[in-house]
Amino acid sequence: MSSANKNLSEFSTAGLPDVSQKRFAIIVAEWNAEVTEALFEGAYKTLIENGVKAENIVRANVPGSYELSFGSQVFAQKADIDAVIAIGCVIQGETKHNDYINHAVAQGLTNVSLKYNKPVIFGVLTPNNQQQALDRAGGIHGNKGDEAAITAIKMLGLA
Repeated sequence: MSSANKNLSEFSTAGLPDVSQKRFAIIVAEWNAEVTEALFEGAYKTLIENGVKAENIVRANVPGSYELSFGSQVFAQKADIDAVIAIGCVIQGETKHNDYINHAVAQGLTNVSLKYNKPVIFGVLTPNNQQQALDRAGGIHGNKGDEAAITAIKMLGLA
């Protein structure tokens, strides 16, 4: 289901695991900061609302979405980090730049997750334009940051 048909901030919280002792790293791309800051706020708020202690949330910034894989790996390899949430936004634009970046980030985050056997969540928007990004960063389609945080919590329930 596309996010045009679903609100990203609406999800089931039934059966969520206890995450009061879990530590999360949120890696935030600085590129498209208006969008990524809104995504970060959504993720942070959702973690807090679902039992994560503020002192158990670590934030790190990277220059752009391409750097999310390495930034996520830095934190995934730490024994005291239970899950990583990668926050970014790559807007299509006039070239195929977004195709290469989005593919590399998706593959990179998957590799990090499998290498360290930890949830590494793809909280990256891939919209066609700025308005679509804003609509999914707290706008009419909810907040992808909310969805990324709840996904991280649910994935910790698998272990």
